[in-house]
Amino acid sequence: MNPAVQAQTAQADKEEEEEEGKSIDMKELPFEDAEKTTKVFVQLLKEPTSLEEDVAVNVRLSEPSNPELADSLVRVVGSSSNPVVLFRSDALGKLGQITDSPGSDFFTQFARLPVEELERRAQNEKDTSAGKFGEVTSESLVFQGRQVVARTEGTAVSLSRFSGGALTPLSVCPLRPVSTQAAWGKALLITDPAVVQDSQRTWDPCTGAGTQGGAWTFAHLIRELANGSGKTPDLFVKDWLSLWLNNYTVNGDVVLARTAMYAQVIQPWANASGVSSALTTNPSTGRREVLFGGPLNLNISPFRLLAIVNRVDLSSSTGGGYGGSSSAGELRFVFGVTRPSPWGAGTEASCGLRPFTVIFEYGVPRSGCSAVIDWARQWRDLSTHSTFDTGYLTQLQTMTESVVLHGKAPSKGNQNALNQIRTNENTLNAQWELREFTLTNENPSTNTDTPASGVLRPHTVALTPDDATHNSNTDPDVSAFVLSTVRSSEPLPVLIPTKCSSSYSMPFSFNGSSFRGGNSLVRSPNFWRASGASSSDAGDVCARREFSLNTCNGCHFGDTGTTNLANTTNLSFTHISPTSGIPARQSKFLTGGGVGFMFSVADTQFGSGVATWQYADMERRYQRLFDLATCSTCSQVFQLSPSFLSRMQEIAGVVPFDPFIAEEKPPFAVGAIRSLDQVQKLLDVRKEFKTGRVNDAEVGVFQPSDIFVH
Repeated sequence: MNPAVQAQTAQADKEEEEEEGKSIDMKELPFEDAEKTTKVFVQLLKEPTSLEEDVAVNVRLSEPSNPELADSLVRVVGSSSNPVVLFRSDALGKLGQITDSPGSDFFTQFARLPVEELERRAQNEKDTSAGKFGEVTSESLVFQGRQVVARTEGTAVSLSRFSGGALTPLSVCPLRPVSTQAAWGKALLITDPAVVQDSQRTWDPCTGAGTQGGAWTFAHLIRELANGSGKTPDLFVKDWLSLWLNNYTVNGDVVLARTAMYAQVIQPWANASGVSSALTTNPSTGRREVLFGGPLNLNISPFRLLAIVNRVDLSSSTGGGYGGSSSAGELRFVFGVTRPSPWGAGTEASCGLRPFTVIFEYGVPRSGCSAVIDWARQWRDLSTHSTFDTGYLTQLQTMTESVVLHGKAPSKGNQNALNQIRTNENTLNAQWELREFTLTNENPSTNTDTPASGVLRPHTVALTPDDATHNSNTDPDVSAFVLSTVRSSEPLPVLIPTKCSSSYSMPFSFNGSSFRGGNSLVRSPNFWRASGASSSDAGDVCARREFSLNTCNGCHFGDTGTTNLANTTNLSFTHISPTSGIPARQSKFLTGGGVGFMFSVADTQFGSGVATWQYADMERRYQRLFDLATCSTCSQVFQLSPSFLSRMQEIAGVVPFDPFIAEEKPPFAVGAIRSLDQVQKLLDVRKEFKTGRVNDAEVGVFQPSDIFVH
């Protein structure tokens, strides 16, 4: 690295640490006994149930968000349309349904669990111990959402215990490969020049090197997106970029035009393509339009690949994650915008790297536990390559093409797996702005978001209020939403800062007015404040932080310590920098400051005297990847008809409904079931409500989905 650049980077690191947070050695984390952190025990039943289930899956659940359900012997989680019915393990023990209960905070679901699944895990543990995946450690990290809170160790699976009918713990992996930046860079967030500047699959607009239209180029992704839209790819991308030229309204939020898109991106691209262009105003509509003298050359688009990102950590049996449409998480391509001239004759220093990222975020079109684990294994195995050799590059291309090609997601817009495209920039205006675009028709009045073919459409930004009408410092609607919806979704008990998480959705409207925004801007302060929250109330502190962290501007600014507006040398509102060169620099929210470190950020509303939050997101993602690929276990679970809840109300008078994400008022009375007789009656009638659907589900995943927006 150039000494001047190295000195500048070191100074940026120092300023960032001093002004925004600090990196702390993970050895300072407390150590928790494995018994306390093990959340799942399985037990072979003496006799199959009436539904021919052979295993009791006992899961440690958090306290219900509704305190009235604290002593209920039955818990209904999931949603009213897809309920998951769990029975308190102690109650089943008293009724003779199971031999042993692992404790009063465990609830049981019955399932089929082939012994081959446990044998596979046992073999994986042996392979790990033998060094198949690299040097090993017995230590794991404990996360609450994105917050790292402790260290622990896992427990090896015992086939003899299971076959003998004893309670068998299924914990995190007892051994795992030592986390390294090299492994992160091969399996999670790939920024190495050997990939992002691969001569066969990428094309660099700064140097003109590479293969135009290669598998990892902007051109290839756009061609696949446009297929089935009724537009040629060049017109498809022109229509998308033209959205910046006029105001548009999303959910009542007027997103103001940034007409510099024409002068900074569209016109130079047209010039480089050898075609004339003009920005005109249509006299009949009064709207700005771009006219071209010929087609844009998509192959020389001013979008430079910065990273290929594996977000298998977004996988969830409950359909969680940012896009929410794929249980295998997301595959992302991060591009930086450049000045599109001179084509093929420039250098990185001369091509004008802009503070402007474009992220293609695809829902991986795989569902079911076995398919998701297979996807995770492929990424895990990539991490074992010593170099970015031909085998690595070929396998990675096979994996990416299985997601991005037209037809891979037949039920989605243009039969494309895209969840959303997100942009983040301040090159078109001095104020940073995030926007989102999808192949869906979003209708706030009917609370629907339906896949639709055609062009890219503006979309509300996830979990972020309309900051044009809701003040991030004093807004009463924000405060009310935080202290009602967000707070009610917190698993209890809440302990700051070690036990704080939530699971909620943001409505289009709240308190009678539009709430979710059509864009997200940097405003002062650089976080969202809940003016009614109390610093002495753990639930308030947790809810405020969870809300603000999950907004676009909170996650990209104050709540993660990503940047300071006065500090122009650091990442400036991006977690992957588009202006730092190749390889792209990553935020300390992602890296923690390096392997073995976590980045500590003071609570943005209440300060470090109340709470500091510790992040190491690449460590979290790496641990989740290896656990999923190596130590996860699949079971077959019979899905019960939603009408079972009506029968439950007939038997018990109430339904102990504690949904993963808060719903509208359910069509039944909510309350606790405390009678063993009623539990037995519910067990007896389960077989009447068996549907034809059997879910291939990861054992024990009955908890609310963590909200990871970015």
